[in-house]
Amino acid sequence: MQPTVSADHHEISYLEIQPHPEIEDFVYCFWQLKTHVTLPTPYEYRVVSDGCIDIFFTPRHPTESFIMGFSQKFVQFPIGTAFEYIGIRFLPAAFPLLFGVDAKTLSNQSQALDHILPSFAEWIRTAIRPTDSFENITALLNKKIIGYLQNREIQYDTRFLAALHLILKKKGHLDTEKYLDTGLSPRQLRRVFNFYIGTTAKSFSNVVRFQHILHATPSQQSLTENKLYLAIGFFDQAHFIKNFKTFYGVTPSEAFR
Repeated sequence: MQPTVSADHHEISYLEIQPHPEIEDFVYCFWQLKTHVTLPTPYEYRVVSDGCIDIFFTPRHPTESFIMGFSQKFVQFPIGTAFEYIGIRFLPAAFPLLFGVDAKTLSNQSQALDHILPSFAEWIRTAIRPTDSFENITALLNKKIIGYLQNREIQYDTRFLAALHLILKKKGHLDTEKYLDTGLSPRQLRRVFNFYIGTTAKSFSNVVRFQHILHATPSQQSLTENKLYLAIGFFDQAHFIKNFKTFYGVTPSEAFR
């Protein structure tokens, strides 16, 4: 999950479209962030930690496309007063599986897609037209990624996938050094998580735990009264708030207003 634009913010919209069923194990969503009028000041866009890898571009100027890897903390930057961005949010491990790219080389940064997947960047330049709607672009992206999936023989590491499944099942609340006993040594576990996710199993688990809080959409009151943070391994409220702010950029009370 990423922060959505407030319903009261009529000048900007954020939309998500679900992928074709054939690629839903690889793509979480296609997304669009767009202004409807020119803003008086540059918009500050915040990306929170979600464990995913995103490709994104501006359809009006598809000559430039980018990729953002796993982030260990939130990122915030101004993106101007008039914009439209469209992106593909790949599920954890999906991008390296599809394209064979080491996720560690993408972590904690945004890069030109030309440097990572030049053929995909060239396809965006030639296939996407400035007049295309978000729905039409999504249809093109679905078809393109389905083609990649059909033409690539994917080698699955079942030991890594078992470890990934366990982290997700436990909502990130586990001691990765003790309980990820899936046939991988600690050194192998570190290597495969760096390749497929872009970070260690422990660091990824922390992001999964953070995302679990977002999906629970707690109120300020329920966070305090129900102490959800204790159930997922935080020792106290201060520790939870510090951790949350690292991944989100603001405190839980500010995020769940």
